[in-house]
Amino acid sequence: MSYPVLHVPPEDYGLLTDLYQLTMTACYVGEGLDERWASFELFTRHLPGDYGYLVAMGLTQALDYLSHWRFSTEHLNALKQTGLFDHAPAEFWPRLASGSFTGNVWAVPEGTIIFAKEPILRVEAPLWQAQIAETYLLNAINYQTLIATRAARLRDVAGPTAKLLEFGTRRAFSPQGAMWAARAALAAGLDATSNVLAAIQLGRKPAGTMAHALVMAFTAMAGDEDEAFDAFQRYFPGAALLIDTYDTIAAAERLAERIKQGQTQVASVRLDSGDLVELSQAVRSRLPQAMIFASGDLDEYEIARLQRAGAVIDGYGLGTKLVTGAPVNGVYKLVEIDGMPVMKESNSKTTYPGRKQVFRRFQEGQAVGDRLALMEESPAPGEQPLLQRIMEHGKVVQAADSLERIAARTAASVASLPASIRQLEAPDAFPVEISQALQQLTAHTSRHRVPQLSA
Repeated sequence: MSYPVLHVPPEDYGLLTDLYQLTMTACYVGEGLDERWASFELFTRHLPGDYGYLVAMGLTQALDYLSHWRFSTEHLNALKQTGLFDHAPAEFWPRLASGSFTGNVWAVPEGTIIFAKEPILRVEAPLWQAQIAETYLLNAINYQTLIATRAARLRDVAGPTAKLLEFGTRRAFSPQGAMWAARAALAAGLDATSNVLAAIQLGRKPAGTMAHALVMAFTAMAGDEDEAFDAFQRYFPGAALLIDTYDTIAAAERLAERIKQGQTQVASVRLDSGDLVELSQAVRSRLPQAMIFASGDLDEYEIARLQRAGAVIDGYGLGTKLVTGAPVNGVYKLVEIDGMPVMKESNSKTTYPGRKQVFRRFQEGQAVGDRLALMEESPAPGEQPLLQRIMEHGKVVQAADSLERIAARTAASVASLPASIRQLEAPDAFPVEISQALQQLTAHTSRHRVPQLSA
């Protein structure tokens, strides 16, 4: 018996959407709205708890999607066979068959710090195209923004010289998610990933150590934990040794004695369990020249605790808590159609109307405040616009940034924030001002005539 393989090649991007995107498209076509020019903005209403900022990521995958989605004859036949579209207008099928993305995209560059209610990306396109794009864009940007933000916080806490390795593939939400997590982590400042496919596709060298299974297998067969270390180093000289399978300190002492006797060399060791403060100190006293890596459900909070407690650790392997955690609940909302600003006004989910720009104010290299404004507004002295035109008429108009450039942008963006915004516990809110013009448009657009909204 064969089972379907659920992978997503670019030729299937068209169908990777929620059903209601297609049912709404059918409605738009039937009522003659499908080609009306519409603008949707992707943003988050609130930051995750205890996050002072987000690092925008995932634009590269968003552009790949918009450049490639199509509806093939096979796709259309599959949709027809569901029976869900039996009453769809006849024009719906040729609209999908001939369709590709022909609109514009404005976005903040990957690695840019953003805050609540600020658009990460805006799609300007015929209504049906912009609508269908929602699902994939949210998936790509929400997840990678989560990973990039965690990675940036980890780098900020661990410091510029610590070696940070992404070990999250086995805990990511899917094989595709693991690939995106590895990319986002590297783009936000981690040094390497253990995901071999991701590393090779990204032009990087994968990094890793060994598992307890190797140590246990050699110990069972040869009766000696040291034989596992020797065997591994015969084929991978200089590799990190995992020394906590049995007795961490005893293993370190034996390695120290063998180094003294000229029988081996140890470049680095990894600790995956136990009291990492005490164990790292004990290992350092016995193996002063070896780098010490730590792993085991670590996050930025635990790294900060280890540092305060006096742990001597040179690098960290980050897995579960890097690739999972509080989601970035980005949303994708219509803000303008046919030149008319629109807004959502339901309780606690009110949005700002109109196409917008974010202007960031700097003083002596430090970010001191943002202004959420209408697209046609001009920057004030000391302000820089964040959103840039990335696609025009369905074509990418800016060259893709390298991971190194994105990582540098991430580091500079985080460094530009005040310490009170970067702190892990109860960070201050970054000041985001709503321009007077946007407040006036909101009041004019609101069906309830709300005088103004706060940030």
